[in-house]
Amino acid sequence: MSVDQLDTQGLGKYLAGRIEGFAGLQSAEKFVNGQSNPTFLLTTNGGKYVLRRKPPGRLLKSAHAVDREFRVISALADTDVPVAKAYHLCEDDSVIGSMFYIMSFVDGRIFWDPALPDIKNTDRAAIYEEMNRVLAALHSVDFSAVGLSDFGKPGSYFERQVGRWTKQYLAAETEVIEPMDMLIRWLPEHTPADDGQVALVHGDYRLDNMIFHPTESRILAIVDWELSTLGHPFADLAYQCMQWRLPNAGISRGLADMDRAALGIPTEPDYVERYCQRTGRDGIPDWTFCLAFSFFRLAAIVQGVLKRSLDGNASSARATEIGKMARPLAEAAVELIDEAA
Repeated sequence: MSVDQLDTQGLGKYLAGRIEGFAGLQSAEKFVNGQSNPTFLLTTNGGKYVLRRKPPGRLLKSAHAVDREFRVISALADTDVPVAKAYHLCEDDSVIGSMFYIMSFVDGRIFWDPALPDIKNTDRAAIYEEMNRVLAALHSVDFSAVGLSDFGKPGSYFERQVGRWTKQYLAAETEVIEPMDMLIRWLPEHTPADDGQVALVHGDYRLDNMIFHPTESRILAIVDWELSTLGHPFADLAYQCMQWRLPNAGISRGLADMDRAALGIPTEPDYVERYCQRTGRDGIPDWTFCLAFSFFRLAAIVQGVLKRSLDGNASSARATEIGKMARPLAEAAVELIDEAA
């Protein structure tokens, strides 16, 4: 059975005895978007659920950690960070062929384009304000109080992350990308000293990983927590701010070539300042490094997507196209480094 299919009969029988009220699994339909963990909409006689599974086959070490996703959304259930309800984690590969978990289906809007072309200006501003609010709320979570004190290694976050993603990139390398080689040299030499800041970070905090209320500018759930860990809050902020520096063309969905003022969308400095106001900070030091690291990290991630596509176990049919973004992302990082020099 392929990664796009599930044994609904066996799965339904398994879940009926483990999730209260789960009965009569009618269908399991794979969501077409998403590049990492295959995700399915389960329809039952009593309602809808979402299943996220680890892809079958040989995978990069520490990738596709659906058990970490399950743990973090369980821990955030009673915080100010909106998440889906976690129901069950299955670590038995024999059920569907790989580890998976079940969470609630959150019915709302997902926006794929940060320019929000179908939204009026006042609502655009409200949506960006809401994203900013939730990011600040996430970084304000007392991770020890919610049982996540061991969710990552405290301290030296950027140093460890540069090393990790360098290894992940090299393990998935399919061609020589000179800007990536340059970043692999530059980032360790310019990593800022550890300032002691540690927060729960999402790791992939962007617009299309948020489910908004059907009619309000309110986030109902942040999804795709695969890369979450204890880390530096500026990493999440810089990762989201990459969208201001990417074009809105092809598979790239950014704001660099958009008239943000006319659209009612805040500038990158305004968005950063609002975050700082919410979290009691006076600016973001080493911002060029934070952005360059974010571009490098995303380039390494999409290179992994390309490698999985070539190996035949990618989650999305667009994996090869997504993977080709590694080079332009690395080039963007080198460009902003040169501009700041």
